[in-house]
Amino acid sequence: MSATSIIERFQNVMFPAAAPYHGDAPLVVDHAKDQYIWDVDGTRYLDFFGGVLTVSVGHCNEEVTQRTLEQLQKVQHTSTIYINPIMVEVAEKVVALTPPGLQKCYFTNSGTEANETAIMAARMYTGNPIIITLRHAYSGRTMTAMSLTAHGNWRLGGVVDPYVRHVRNPYTYRAPVDLTPEQVVDLCVQDLEETLATTTNGRIAAFMAEPIQGVGGFIVPPEDYFKRVMPIVKEAGGVFIADEVQTGWGRTGGKWFGIEQFGVEPDIMTFAKGMANGSPIGCTITTAEIAEAVQGATFATFGGNPVTMATALATIEYIEAHNLVENAAVQGAKLREKLEEFQAEFPFIGEVRGMGLMQALEIVEPGSKTPDKHRATALMDSAKSHGLLLGKGGLYGNVIRVAPHLNVADADMEAAFELIGAALVDVS
Repeated sequence: MSATSIIERFQNVMFPAAAPYHGDAPLVVDHAKDQYIWDVDGTRYLDFFGGVLTVSVGHCNEEVTQRTLEQLQKVQHTSTIYINPIMVEVAEKVVALTPPGLQKCYFTNSGTEANETAIMAARMYTGNPIIITLRHAYSGRTMTAMSLTAHGNWRLGGVVDPYVRHVRNPYTYRAPVDLTPEQVVDLCVQDLEETLATTTNGRIAAFMAEPIQGVGGFIVPPEDYFKRVMPIVKEAGGVFIADEVQTGWGRTGGKWFGIEQFGVEPDIMTFAKGMANGSPIGCTITTAEIAEAVQGATFATFGGNPVTMATALATIEYIEAHNLVENAAVQGAKLREKLEEFQAEFPFIGEVRGMGLMQALEIVEPGSKTPDKHRATALMDSAKSHGLLLGKGGLYGNVIRVAPHLNVADADMEAAFELIGAALVDVS
């Protein structure tokens, strides 16, 4: 079956809004193994985006796949009306690895549902409805999650949660004037305080934030940002929800979770994506006290599915066994160094930012900070033509996201550097 015919069939039966990357020439995947994807025409691609930071330990990882198959042949589904031992094992592993005090898990199918669960728990625990979150955030595709999201093009349907407030995010590159990182944090703190004073009664349910904004374009806050906002959140009666859907499970390098890079402890954490190497999963963990406040019946048909749980446990244990949290730090430093070399060479790279194995290039018109989404798209398409898959993001669609698997090796890095360099030359 040719790629052209499959694309035509796709267009006939799928929502147009579900538009794949690469415009008129989307990638039609046939199979994948480790760091590579092959299309239906037999072309091989080095994958440096991992299905949006989801394939964390390589495609069809043999250790993970074997344990998934073993569970698939044992029991496929029971739902949460029964207890399955593998779900308990995963919950125990999550409790052991997350910050102290987080003791109770709830499993769902996606980051969206994990975030919904976190919001529900925070509201029931505090008795307050107001959620404070950040501009440029992305939280998922349900109505509540889209209300939390602060990208106009991702907020569909016209229905919004009236109890969500968005405050300025610490996007230092796009501060309104030329400010130091410390001054940007001051500005964000002031905006949070004014938002509380002017749009709430001073009481909130939660402050929710990604430690590093993913869809926003890998926006990394200044080191003391969370330490500055936490006392304000607590004074307003709120809990802190750390959305680790993209930053979790070693992605930021040197730590298991992104929020650990900033020296604060959340009250609730949410996970998905790389937690199960591509299997649909969502996880919310919180304190025993907050979990106890969720009174009444709640149910997730596929949450804690034993096959997904086996995949998740195998993925996490693979990360542990192969020291991939440290590998993300080591390889991430090499990636950052090379991207900064490219920045010095190509004037349309306005900023290089990120942490560990989530790094970004903000593409701008040379000599300015004007976003250049057309060149960013051309760069991503050119990389594909050379055999490298990258991602894109940012409010303006001008940020290239680079996120290889956590077990990326030196040879993969060197190959990617050559291919990125060729693509940059193409769009110069």
